[in-house]
Amino acid sequence: MPHAAIRALLAAIDAAAVASIAQRLIAAPSPNPPGETGAVAQVAADILRAAIPGVDLALHDTGEGIVNLVARVRGTGPGRRIVLNGHLDTYPVNPDLPWTVDPLAGTLRDGRLYGRGAADMKGGIAASIAALAALAEMRAHWPGEAVLTLAGDEETMGARGTQWLIENVPHAAGDAAIIGDAGSPSVLRFGEKGFLWVHVAAGGTPSHGAHVHLGVNAIARLRRALDALDALADLPFDAPGDVTAAIAAAWPMSEPLAGAGEAGVLGRITVNVGRIEGGTSMNLVPAAAAAWLDIRLPAGADPAAMETALAAALDPMDGVRWEVLRRVGPSVTPPGSEIIRRTAAAAQEVLGFAPAVNMRVGGSDARLFRRFGIPTVVYGPTPFNMGGADENVLVAELGVVARVHALAAFDFLAGAAE
Repeated sequence: MPHAAIRALLAAIDAAAVASIAQRLIAAPSPNPPGETGAVAQVAADILRAAIPGVDLALHDTGEGIVNLVARVRGTGPGRRIVLNGHLDTYPVNPDLPWTVDPLAGTLRDGRLYGRGAADMKGGIAASIAALAALAEMRAHWPGEAVLTLAGDEETMGARGTQWLIENVPHAAGDAAIIGDAGSPSVLRFGEKGFLWVHVAAGGTPSHGAHVHLGVNAIARLRRALDALDALADLPFDAPGDVTAAIAAAWPMSEPLAGAGEAGVLGRITVNVGRIEGGTSMNLVPAAAAAWLDIRLPAGADPAAMETALAAALDPMDGVRWEVLRRVGPSVTPPGSEIIRRTAAAAQEVLGFAPAVNMRVGGSDARLFRRFGIPTVVYGPTPFNMGGADENVLVAELGVVARVHALAAFDFLAGAAE
């Protein structure tokens, strides 16, 4: 079969068929917490076995209800391996939100698919399933292996999901990975910021509010600590030149989609006080106060350097203690790498225009692939009301994402390694 004919078949994936797959996945709830993914993993397995007779498929139970899926299709012989990845868990359904549709019905309305997980990320998973099925039909025309990994535990950092699979299933790691997590078909993402989650506590001496001279105000101590932490946004770091250039080049297309200020946030350290508590009454000097912070680190910023700066700012303060609850470094696949270029070329072929190539503000399991040296790109549909009522995604975009995944994977497998 001529190369052009193969591309035409891969590019003909039907968006309605992708939406139908997503509907079945949405109907199997997998909210995290509690994070139980056995039912939806079984639904995905049934879909794959029906679509790809003889597919090499296994379910991996890693405890506490977390079930992961790995499906493999082999080509004509030895070659490279491409991994399509997604996560099965979703935000909680929360039926008390003002839903106008059944959150588990997968309602189709006005060109949109509604339901919990439609955008994050059962729509993206459906696109990857459709892409793998299309690649399987064309397996006589490419060498190597195409693998789909569907993981639980992403919303709680992936230790029993994608990370476990990479560490324990040899073919769950490949030469490159494509993840259909929420974003936009107009923007493919080559990296994401890291973060430190920090807990700061301050102690004081209680007294009556009229007798402040007899007490030490824990909230006042905490306030001074938070002021010091706010200044850490100015900590110097060396941003990679190719990343800085990519953010600037992506700005005209990416920022209108992601919101004004995205480019600035991608390139700088941010400090967000997400939760704060302290005191019991306005007329009492509080004995304790605490805050929880999310410090986001752009490419080039070092988590260890940030922890050193935290220590320098907080350790000298009386009555203040702190700890890092979780640390993740920035992760980047160089924007000029092969999988980024091939995915961008596939997107341009499907869309009819060149997509932006940019960093990602939020986190994803891409960082886990990159931790193991696997070049990774995130390319998924636009999320609407993600995690809220009437979460939805455009059906047409599901088709676009599936076609891009299929074409980029085919080009990576069938093309010569670069």
